[in-house]
Amino acid sequence: MGSHSHAVTDAILDTLKRASSGLKDAGVKFALAGGCAAYARGAAPSLHDVDFVLTEHDVPAALEALRGIGFTTAKPPEDWLVKAYDEDRLVDLIFRVSDQPITDELLDRAEPMTASAVIVPVLEATDLVISWLLPLSEHACDYGALLPQVRALREQVNWPRVAAVVAGSPYATTFLTLLERLAVLEAPVRADGDPHWP
Repeated sequence: MGSHSHAVTDAILDTLKRASSGLKDAGVKFALAGGCAAYARGAAPSLHDVDFVLTEHDVPAALEALRGIGFTTAKPPEDWLVKAYDEDRLVDLIFRVSDQPITDELLDRAEPMTASAVIVPVLEATDLVISWLLPLSEHACDYGALLPQVRALREQVNWPRVAAVVAGSPYATTFLTLLERLAVLEAPVRADGDPHWP
């Protein structure tokens, strides 16, 4: 990893720190997701932007809070997230994953962890993996990028619960088979638990 990628990582972590402080000050309930959440949970940094999940109800307050500390905001055509920019660094505010609205229950399961010297709520590891696997499709099926992240988190994850939630997705279930074949997971995972998420 060259010094450029260190600089990128430091800049993203600085944005994470500023954005999470702004959301906290505004009383917005959120959790860290994506690559930054994996990093907070011990995966190698693969940080291109900051992903937060929040309920759709809190989106206007979140955008206002981030504009108040100097971010510019945008509503993209997609109907599941909004975006905020800290100069050229992107913060995605995600309120739906694969047509499933982000819920208070999901946010309540998040665990306070240290990311970039600031304590932020981080998506629970099982929820984090589910949030990566559910959107897999023929248009977005990058198993290679997911593997190192999932490998780093594997002992924190309730795999039978993941299998129950993603059972309807051929792309996600194939990824679980791949994890078994690569011996990332010890044995075939049996789906167990509530198939509903979040």
